Amino acid sequence: MRAKLALLDMYEGAPNQGMRSIKTMLDKYAEKIDYQVFDVRAKHEIPDLSFDMFISTGGPGSPLEGDGKWDVAWKRLIDDIKNHNLSTTNPAERKYVFFICHSFQMACHHFELGEITRRKVSSFGIYPCHKTREGKEDRLLRDLADPYYVVDIRDWQLIQPRKKVFRDHGATILSLEKIRTHVEYERAIMSVRFSDEMAGTQYHPEADPYGMKIHFAKEENKQKVLANYTIRKYNSMMKQLEDPEKIEYTHNTVIPAFLDNALDKLQIETATTV
Repeated sequence: MRAKLALLDMYEGAPNQGMRSIKTMLDKYAEKIDYQVFDVRAKHEIPDLSFDMFISTGGPGSPLEGDGKWDVAWKRLIDDIKNHNLSTTNPAERKYVFFICHSFQMACHHFELGEITRRKVSSFGIYPCHKTREGKEDRLLRDLADPYYVVDIRDWQLIQPRKKVFRDHGATILSLEKIRTHVEYERAIMSVRFSDEMAGTQYHPEADPYGMKIHFAKEENKQKVLANYTIRKYNSMMKQLEDPEKIEYTHNTVIPAFLDNALDKLQIETATTV
């Protein structure tokens, strides 16, 4: 028996390394997981509840806007999954979801966990993330160092968490963005466990050194970095891509931890990743 996973492509046709990287990761689980891609925004494709697992990707644009069709259907799917999970006490019958970047922002807004605001300056690079007390124990992050390093590419952020809403949902904050003592801005929330079955990250845990070297080497992306930082910072970031203890370790840890946990709960023998 294999698990069925729906990969929700939220990129709307925009060039990206995310889909390639996620597919490569899922290929390592080929003996345990069958997956199908759904082009949510460009083709209005939405999976049904016959799938066991869902990964909803990053994507361009505002997480607060849609065309009134795909975004409504996406939110309905998330609600249907949540209600399904609440209707059964058997973990093997539940549905498991992971949200990345744009999808993470949409989920946080949909569940009203806090304020989704536009950043004063775009985040574009490799940065440290700091675990919360809960994050240090959570199965997604516990094998990572503190801080751990992530690819953070975003114009939006989740801030001002509504603690009562978090408690009502049984949700927890797992990590926060880098400590910035030189600015007065509130630190953004970088990962959340929405429930035992749902989790997500503001950053891109699927990012790998190969894809990021291609991404940051493009002139338009290099100029985005140089618009806010120095060439020394850019060169340092490219050098960090070669450090196996940074984004490569995050790549090899976070989403595999989600997949392994879901396979375990679904009572499907855990795949061996390489």
